[in-house]
Amino acid sequence: MRTLSALFILASMVMLPAMAADTGAQSLAARVQALEDREAIRNLILDYGTYHDHRDYRSLAALFASNGVWESGMGRGEGPEGVFKLMDDIIGHNPLPEGSGTFHVLTNDRIRIDGDRASAVTKWLYVTPGEGGGPNAVLLGHYDDEFIREDGTWKFLRREAPVDLPASP
Repeated sequence: MRTLSALFILASMVMLPAMAADTGAQSLAARVQALEDREAIRNLILDYGTYHDHRDYRSLAALFASNGVWESGMGRGEGPEGVFKLMDDIIGHNPLPEGSGTFHVLTNDRIRIDGDRASAVTKWLYVTPGEGGGPNAVLLGHYDDEFIREDGTWKFLRREAPVDLPASP
């Protein structure tokens, strides 16, 4: 019996550290994945603003999932083609490598990740050139976003853009 107890204690001494190391590695891998996911989503949000300001609506529409929806005061687009059509009809697809002179300033993102789904709230400020070329803050709002990992890439599943402070009269 003593031999069996000694073998059990010896096996435990060998196995427990190995099991703990494996759990630690899984935990570390999960934490690294969450950080990578968060950064990919943050880049998706920033790419949207860049493409919008450069009037590159083909690239902007490609940020949406196959069943993604974009909805704002300008209208609603469904799927990448629907989003492209909406933006092209309202603003006009005219890629400008140096930008259009407008700026979507994106800040204060709060991202929540749940597997292959995520959500975020991000503040936005729409700035245009004002008198004398200085910045003119036109609108302030926020994005309510839902994301999905589609074919290994984070995409917008739903993006809504409520205005919190409208333009001054």
